[in-house]
Amino acid sequence: MPRDIGQPLPHRVLGRTGIDVATLGFGGAPIADLYEILDEETAIETVVTAINAGVNLLDMSPLYGHGLSELRIGAALRHVPDAEVVICTKVGRVTDPFSPPGDRAVFAGGINHGVSIDYSYDGTMRSLEQSLLRLGRDRIDIALIHDVDVWTHEDALEQRYAEAKEGAVKALTKLRNEGTISGFGIGINEADMAARFLDDCDIDVVLLAGRYSLLEQPALETFLPKAEERNVGVILGGVFNSGILATGTIDGARYNYAPAPPDVLEKVRKLEEVCERFGIPLRQVAIQFVFGHPAVSAVVLGAARSTEVEAQVDDLHSEIPSDLWAELRQANLIPDNAPTP
Repeated sequence: MPRDIGQPLPHRVLGRTGIDVATLGFGGAPIADLYEILDEETAIETVVTAINAGVNLLDMSPLYGHGLSELRIGAALRHVPDAEVVICTKVGRVTDPFSPPGDRAVFAGGINHGVSIDYSYDGTMRSLEQSLLRLGRDRIDIALIHDVDVWTHEDALEQRYAEAKEGAVKALTKLRNEGTISGFGIGINEADMAARFLDDCDIDVVLLAGRYSLLEQPALETFLPKAEERNVGVILGGVFNSGILATGTIDGARYNYAPAPPDVLEKVRKLEEVCERFGIPLRQVAIQFVFGHPAVSAVVLGAARSTEVEAQVDDLHSEIPSDLWAELRQANLIPDNAPTP
C-alpha cells in the first residue's frame, strides 16, 4: 500500500465557501489515461497516496477519460472510507453509453462512452447525477461549469456563455441555496473569461488553468484582484503550463498541451538559468510562486503515479530563498507587482 507522507500540508480557506483545503490538491486528469494508458491498480494507488499525504481536495471532470477519472477516484475512496475529502467536479458535459466516444483529444484511452456539451439546466442536473453514480457518493462539494472559453468554443463562445448563465448557473444556484452543494463556480483556461463570470454571476470558486504561473500572469491585473475583493476562492491548475515548467526545456517539452513554441522555450531557459544558479529545481519554484498571491487557496496538480505525488509534496515543502525571487524580478522574468512567498 502507499506510504504515509509525514509533514503536514498547509491549509487555506476556499474563499466564501468556508471550506478548509490543503494547498496541494489532486488533479484527476492523468489517472484517466491522459497521454498514456494507465492500469487500474496504479491509478487507485496514486489517489490513495495523495489522500494519505493530507491532500483533501480532489478535482475531476466527466471529460477526463469520458468519466474514467471519476470512476477511479470513487474506487480509491473506497480504500480509505474514513477520509474527509472535498469533491470538486465539473458540469457542462454529459456522457452517453450508447454513443461512440468520438475524438478523445489528448486522452489515450478512457471509457467508451460518448460525451456531449450541455450547459442547460437539465443537462447540469444530469451531469451531476452521472458523476455521483460514477463516484459512488451521495454528495459533491464544489461544482464547476467547465470550459466556457474561447479555447473550447471559438466562434460559439457567446452562445455557450448565454446557455451557461441561463442553465447551469441557475441549476447550481438552486443546489447551493438548498445546501446540496457547498459552492459552485467555473473551471476555465482564460483569465478574461474568469473576470467576466465574476462580473456577471454570483459564483463562489474559480479554477483557472495556466493563466497564473511562473511563466505567465495574465490573471494578475484583473481577475485575481476581483476574486480577492469578492472573497471568491481561487484554485489554480496548469501551474506547469502543461508540463514545461516541470520538465524544463527538454526535447518535446509541452506548453498548452502542444510542443512549446520558440518564445516560450527561450523564456523557460532563462528561468532555468536563474534556478540553476541557486541549485533549486525549476518545478519547485513554479509550484511555490503562485502561493505568493493572497487570493490563491490551492493548486491542483495531476499525477499518474504515487512517486509523483510524493515529489509534489516535497516540492511544496522546499525552501526558496528571497534572493531568487529578487533575481527573477531584476531579470524581468516575473512582474514587479507579482507577490512572492
